[in-house]
Amino acid sequence: MFEELTNQFEDAVKAFKGEAKISEENVDEALKQVRRALLEADVSLSVVKEFIEEVRVKAIGTEVVRGINPGQKFIQVVHEQLVNVMGGENDPLANKEGKPTVILMAGLQGAGKTTATAKLGLLLKEKSQKPLLIAADTYRPAAIDQLVTLGNQIDVEVFNLSPNLKPEEIARRGLEKAREEGFDTVLVDTAGRLQIDKEMMGEMVRIKEAVQPDEVLLVVDSMIGQEAADITRSFHEKVGITGAVLTKLDGDSRGGAALSIRKISGKPIKFIGTGEKVEALQPFYPERMASRILGMGDVLTLVEKAQKEVEIADAEIMQKKLQEATFDFSDFVKQMRMIKRMGSLGGLLKMIPGMNKIDDGMIKSGEDQLKKIEAMIGSMTVNERIKPELLAAQPSRRRRVACGSGHQPADVDKVLADFQRMRGLMKQMSTGGGLPGMEGGLPGMGGMPGMPPSGVNPYQSRKGRGAPGSAPRRQRPVKKKKGFGDL
Repeated sequence: MFEELTNQFEDAVKAFKGEAKISEENVDEALKQVRRALLEADVSLSVVKEFIEEVRVKAIGTEVVRGINPGQKFIQVVHEQLVNVMGGENDPLANKEGKPTVILMAGLQGAGKTTATAKLGLLLKEKSQKPLLIAADTYRPAAIDQLVTLGNQIDVEVFNLSPNLKPEEIARRGLEKAREEGFDTVLVDTAGRLQIDKEMMGEMVRIKEAVQPDEVLLVVDSMIGQEAADITRSFHEKVGITGAVLTKLDGDSRGGAALSIRKISGKPIKFIGTGEKVEALQPFYPERMASRILGMGDVLTLVEKAQKEVEIADAEIMQKKLQEATFDFSDFVKQMRMIKRMGSLGGLLKMIPGMNKIDDGMIKSGEDQLKKIEAMIGSMTVNERIKPELLAAQPSRRRRVACGSGHQPADVDKVLADFQRMRGLMKQMSTGGGLPGMEGGLPGMGGMPGMPPSGVNPYQSRKGRGAPGSAPRRQRPVKKKKGFGDL
């Protein structure tokens, strides 16, 4: 997300290249690019004008500290202003003690309201709460079935009655059940419309009166651009909302809605949807989002994702296996699947500072390679996964794995060689030996000392080369050629 916006902000900083200080001239040049970037990202015009003026005032009056160039200082000012525009801090959900917290989900049809209800239910469940989902959308075909299916998927109870009943009656009875059975939170999924109309707003008001919600969250499709802020404001004026959930942010390279909603409507974004999976919902942190927009990564969110997926005991076991070079292909698959649960490889890499410039083609190639490796490991027996040496010793086993996974024997050979090389590297590092071959470069790269070139099959029947684990052949000493330092 935000790729286009990020690229244009980076272009804006080029106005300061070669400059010794911040001046009106270079600030104006940079702000032209920033204005263009924001408008192309579908940020509301009134927000753009105010944002540009505030950045101009702060940037021109800023002293540049020694060791920091004007471009870096400008980015700092822009970052601070982005955080301010998006609300400053995370705005958590209300939490009532002793009785259920009631959350009313609202929004237009197609915004992803029902899915967002289930996602939020899962997020609350992971925080040790007991949520109840109420299916009060009696208009859209299969809306109730969709919520029930999602509820079964995440193991969260869904309350539903006959669609012939009025939505406010269903919501009221669901709340009674929650109070009687000790649920912590109630999430009411309501019907949407293709556009805002009096009938929809009237129904929302009646449901609100029936359940007296602590939160009214408007689910907004981020891909509708500038309309997102206007819809938020309209709902707030007619129903009264407490915040917004911004969905489909993973598919919107512009992302202007995230910058407009708080400023236009006065209501915070509380959650963002970053994918189709039911786990893909995150609390909204303005500072983290500003860092992503400016290409600075988001390490805190990455750490939180890892903490959610990784058990401390498993991490300690894996650390010991890495140090002793005893990890196997089963461990490798386990780690790959853990990364998949955290999100796409490209999305995770771009949360790391400095990694936002990685070519999408390279990421796609890496993801394809991981799929190939997983297919090969899936064709191995249990013993072969635990003891890769069995594969190294018997070519017939490698041929069987290649055939079973739909790849060439040379592909299996390379995966096995890379795996054995990685094992050796980890063991040497854990014993304090450092990285092998540092004088010539990193190990495993083509042409590096002591390692076969990356494109070569390490098991070819060629003089001086054999399977991993075989005794190394003696090599003749290489005569040192004279260089400029010897003349």
